[in-house]
Amino acid sequence: MFTDLKTALRPALVMTLLFALLLGLIYPLALTGIGQALFPFQANGSVIRQNGRPVGSALIGQNFSEDRYFHPRPSAAGKGYDGLASSGSNLGPTAKALAERVATDVKALHSPGRPVPSDLVTTSASGLDPDISPDAAFFQVERVAKARRLNADQVRALVQGSIRKPLLGFLGEARVNVLEINQRLDDIGAHPTRP
Repeated sequence: MFTDLKTALRPALVMTLLFALLLGLIYPLALTGIGQALFPFQANGSVIRQNGRPVGSALIGQNFSEDRYFHPRPSAAGKGYDGLASSGSNLGPTAKALAERVATDVKALHSPGRPVPSDLVTTSASGLDPDISPDAAFFQVERVAKARRLNADQVRALVQGSIRKPLLGFLGEARVNVLEINQRLDDIGAHPTRP
């Protein structure tokens, strides 16, 4: 009986070790190697650098609140833009707290004769969306131009040149990466006003 048990266990143990080696070591190392070889920027977190120093990721939103920068959409992740607490607010469309927050944000952004783009007052599902719609970027042009003492047409052209089209022309939506456009603003050498 002991030999029957030994005979039955041996293939199970060999297969367990083989699959642990294959799926726990060889497969992950192969995919990591392929990712590093073919897509190094994405495989390393899509880190954006300025003067050799990391300033953020193209995939994770961060807060810009000064008038001289384009603002992202609001964040419900932790206390705002907390990568360790990525999530939406879980407030439904009829939640009083959500309606009050959105109304306050709309009032703060109000510009006569111009509707406030919804993504400037609503959070994304992750709370860390790095992009805004082209409408949201164009909505902010006047404020950014004034704060940086730039011609509004120059800032509008910067927005136009920063729009990423949907993948293959139909997957996703047109968008503007907030960190990247703010970097471009800093690169053009504008002289921002400081408080």
